[in-house]
Amino acid sequence: MFVVVSYDISDDRRRLKVMKALEGAGERVQYSVFECRLKRQELERLKKRLRGLIREQEDDVRFYLLCEQCVERIVPLGKAKVTPEVHYQIVGQ
Repeated sequence: MFVVVSYDISDDRRRLKVMKALEGAGERVQYSVFECRLKRQELERLKKRLRGLIREQEDDVRFYLLCEQCVERIVPLGKAKVTPEVHYQIVGQ
């Protein structure tokens, strides 16, 4: 599934930890916005990990889950590009 994750965290240390966690899950498209292509289990693990890094009363993290038809309707302007879906194929010897 295509997930846009945005965050607003004032504490530098927590913000860096959240950014590092998201770097492993998707592609940074703006300073505090990531586009991720995740399976449901991966999304749940990411949410759990981020819950452990943020302060609920101070920080704001948002997950926008988009259907494939919605992804096709994203209109990027300027240098913006939608993160492509990558298909892997394992080739044996």
